[in-house]
Amino acid sequence: AEPACAAKITRIEFEVGQAQAQGRQHQIAGLQKDLRATQSHCTDASLAADRESDIKKATKKVAEREQKLAKAQAKGDAQKIASQQADLDKARSELVQAQKPLLP
Repeated sequence: AEPACAAKITRIEFEVGQAQAQGRQHQIAGLQKDLRATQSHCTDASLAADRESDIKKATKKVAEREQKLAKAQAKGDAQKIASQQADLDKARSELVQAQKPLLP
């Protein structure tokens, strides 16, 4: 397997082991399906394309959350500001995750 795909397969196998150790049967089936699909169809190029797509989506989400926060701040609604700030923080965290390199 290509390096990024091998890393993904290793990660999924680790997650399967954890799910089995904790008896999470519903999760095991999904992980095993992901593992089979990854083993059959994964290429480093496809992972890179997926990563770029995820980064674009996450970047767009951050921009949307920033706009919503700005609107809440303009209205001065403290509760809405706090809620929108939390949403923005989550979106920024998702962007950081999407930007992580494919290989550890």
